[in-house]
Formats: sequence, C-alpha cells, structure tokens
Amino acid sequence: VMKKYYIGSVLSGGGSVPAPKASPATWINMVDDLQKGAMSTRLQIPMMYGIDAVHGHNNAYGATMFPHNIGLGATRDPDLARRIGAATALEVRATGIQYTFAPCVAVCRDPRWGRCYESYSEDPKIVKAMTQIIFGLQGQPPANSTKGVPFIAGQSNVAACAKHFVGDGGTTNGIDENNTVIDYKGLVNIHMTPYFDAIAKGVSTIMVSYSSWNGMKMHANRFLVSEVLKKQLGFKGFVISDWQGIDRITSPPGANYSLSVFDGVGAGIDMVMVPENFTNFITELTSQVKGGLISMTRINDAVRRILTVKFTMGLFEYPMADPSLANHFGSKEHRELAREAVRKSLVLLKNGKSAGKPLLPLDKNAPKILVAGTHPNNLGYQCGGWTIEWQGLSGNSSIGTTILQAIKFGVSPSTEVIYQQNPDANYVKGQGFSYAIVVVGEAPHAEMNGDNLNLTIPLGGGDTIKNVCSSLKCLVILISG
Repeated sequence: VMKKYYIGSVLSGGGSVPAPKASPATWINMVDDLQKGAMSTRLQIPMMYGIDAVHGHNNAYGATMFPHNIGLGATRDPDLARRIGAATALEVRATGIQYTFAPCVAVCRDPRWGRCYESYSEDPKIVKAMTQIIFGLQGQPPANSTKGVPFIAGQSNVAACAKHFVGDGGTTNGIDENNTVIDYKGLVNIHMTPYFDAIAKGVSTIMVSYSSWNGMKMHANRFLVSEVLKKQLGFKGFVISDWQGIDRITSPPGANYSLSVFDGVGAGIDMVMVPENFTNFITELTSQVKGGLISMTRINDAVRRILTVKFTMGLFEYPMADPSLANHFGSKEHRELAREAVRKSLVLLKNGKSAGKPLLPLDKNAPKILVAGTHPNNLGYQCGGWTIEWQGLSGNSSIGTTILQAIKFGVSPSTEVIYQQNPDANYVKGQGFSYAIVVVGEAPHAEMNGDNLNLTIPLGGGDTIKNVCSSLKCLVILISG
C-alpha cells in the first residue's frame, strides 16, 4: 500500500495496536516496516505515523498513564503539563511514533458532553495556559522563531496537534459532534482563545472538529479554516481532518462523497484522515483536480504545509525509529511524575461537617477500615476512556496502582482493610470499622458514548454511599470522566 499509493501518513486509531501488550520493539518493527515502504518510492518522502497519545501513550500497554486533561486543568499548573508533554513525547518516540493527536484544547461549556474530560476547563484562560503542554511535546522553540511556524526540537519530541477547531466544547446540550450556536465574537473569545497560544507556541498541526458552527460543518467551513486560521492567524503547519471527518459533511455520512471531498479539501484541509476506503478518496480527489474543480494551488498549499512539518520534524534526516529510547517507556521517573499529577489534580470538595472538625487526614493506625464502591479495585475505571482501547476498559488492563492497593500501602501494617464492592447497610453496622472509604463514579467512555443528559452517579454508586455512610464516618472519592 505504501509503495503503490504513496501514503503520506498512517495512524493507529484508539486501541489499534500491532499486537496485544506489544513491546516498544514490536511497535518499532511495525512503524519502521511502513517507513521502509514509503522510503522505497521514487521521491523517498518519509511517512509520519500518528496516534492519540492524549493522557500519556495511552494505547500502548505498560506506558505511563497521566490524568486526563480535566484533571490537569484542576492542577492550575501549566509547567506540570509541559513536563507531562515531554514525558509523553519520549514514550511515544520509544515506540517509533513521531506524531500525536494532542492536545485537545476544547473549552467544555456543558458537563453533559462525553468529551468534557478531554477539556482542561470551561474557562478559556485556563485552557490557554495549559497549551504549555505543546512545549513539552514538541520542545521549546528558539526566542527568535516566527509565530505560526511549526517547531519540533529533535528526535525526543513529537509533532503535536491542537484540536478540534473550533467550538467542539460548545455544542447544544453538550451533544458530541453537534451544533455550536454562538456569534463570531463569542466563538473567538471562548473557543478560539487557546488556538492563538497554540499557534504562537509553534504547534505543528490542527485538527478540524466534527461539530458545526451555526449549522455549518466545520470540515466544510472555508471561512474559519482558510481565511481565519491560515491567513488571519498565520498558521503555517498543516490542517488535518478528524477520522472520516469529510464523510460527515453530508447527512447521512458519505451520502455524497464527491461533495464531501470538494467541500473538505476546498475548505483548506491539508491532510485527510481516511481510515478505510482510502482508494476512493485518491480516485475522487485526482478526478476533481484533473477536472479543474479543485485547483493545483490548493493542492500545492497542502503539500507545502505537510512537507514543512516533515522537514521540521527531521523526518528526512531520521526516518527510522531510535531503539535507544526504549528505556524511557513506562520509566520510574515518568511514574513519579504521574503520581505528582494525580496528587495535584485531586479536588477536595468538603473536609468534614464543619471547619472545626476536619475528616482528613484519616487515621493510618485505625484497627479496621472498610473500602467500598465500584472503582477502588479497578485500574481501567481509574484511567477512563482512551486507555488501551478507545472506550477504555474495566479491570486491570494496564500496569499501575489501584486505589485499594494504595490504601493498603498507606495504612499501618496492623490495620485490617476490608474491601466490599456494595455492602448492605446491616453488614456495615456490626463490624467495628473505624471509618470507610467509598470510591464510585462513571465507567470509562469516549466521545459520543459518554454523552450523558442525566448527571447522576451511575453503577449503583449512590446506593453504596447511602448504605455505608449512613452508619460510618465516610470519605467519598468520585471518579468522573
């Protein structure tokens, strides 16, 4: 395929891996094999491999998982985001991959949106501050660098992607891929704000949103993509579509594929993500260029931008992976950084019934404690969506520490720790527990599967809180998103 069709970029979708629990070497073999195909073509233009490393290298088994963006936003610590970006870049490069579809700089205005946890905040100022992660992923550009020009420091860094342009977090009722109804001033002041900083920081690519702005699909919005993003904001990297994004210009998706290609490429999309029927796209685009519907000027703009990023990445000098980076994958230093991020991302809502009688810190020497709920013994539930698989998983699907393990480690060796997922109220009363820790929340989800118009605690979490906390002094931990 690489030799025959001159494919410029390949991606792993959520959960798409070379093998279950693949090692860095297995990843490298896959990516390098594709690269050899690209390098055997007439012009020897290397391909770039992209992946959704959105909270660490989350598709790769054994990689370090970091809190999702909503947690990092809660830290109010942009430098922490930068360090996480640098760690993520090293782990992505350790598997031979050079490009991540991150960061998501959506401004989530409705918590019912299934992607709200991918947003740093509802406050555009906080989202703007957290674009510091781009300096971690790509490296710090020199002081004299030109604003809007992509920058990647070296082979320990990856190309980043600010997404999803623009207004993805403002859709009606928080419904994923829906319509964002707002005037242009509001769009700029709320949803476009982080892009000003991402572009100034030299972000290499920007992904277009599935959503619409005032009824017009963003993938077909020439005004916002070509006039505003490329011309007014001076973005010199490339614009990439979302997964089958141009197909969804029509309703139902793919109903008029010729129109989708014409509108999408015409809007200013430079790289088109076509995960399945890519030959249809190649045939249709070639036909429209030959027929004069899409100009060579538009094609040259796209090619120039893609080549700019590939040259900036050093892909022509270093097309193949560097196996010496493997020791960074899931390293002790990165695990400690993840723990720091977890500590800083925790939000304490209330500490005891009154300020004079705080509940925390809990007694580490208590004789007997109860741990309850759906989440304390489930690493997949702790990690959320975009972990090993697109929608995330239940159970101990990766390498890490559960909350239950951490509690057992944190208390005195003489403390008896009893775990019951959903104990009944009578059981709780007569057991001599000093206190309980109840950990409840949502099951993992991603994108539209997480849309939730009924914001209550699922999985019986409310009943567990009632059963346990009616009789015992209780710490409740809520895992959301």
